Amino acid sequence: MKLLLTLTAAMGLPVAALAQDGSAEAVGAGVGLVIGLLIAIIVGAVVGWLASLIVKGSGSGLLMDLLVGIGGSILASYLLPATGIHLGGGFLGAFIAAVIGAIILLLIIKLIRKA
Repeated sequence: MKLLLTLTAAMGLPVAALAQDGSAEAVGAGVGLVIGLLIAIIVGAVVGWLASLIVKGSGSGLLMDLLVGIGGSILASYLLPATGIHLGGGFLGAFIAAVIGAIILLLIIKLIRKA
């Protein structure tokens, strides 16, 4: 890095700008990742809670609702398009698909627990 800074200073290029090049993009990407994860956790918890209300007798607490909500949305993202079901784009379509996936996942969990 010292060699690169020395060469750029010798060519008359601004060294401070080169040293900070890309750091703002890296910070922005990190913040975007954290915000995306927080949104996934919140939406997953809501989806799992709604699915546990629909499927009676499967309430297992906040952590289980969160895992079922996130797992159900992943399941729905693969299962629904494979069966030809498209609920449209946007947040509402994705939310409904996630609830459907979480319900399917809860029913599978109930079947496994009975066995």
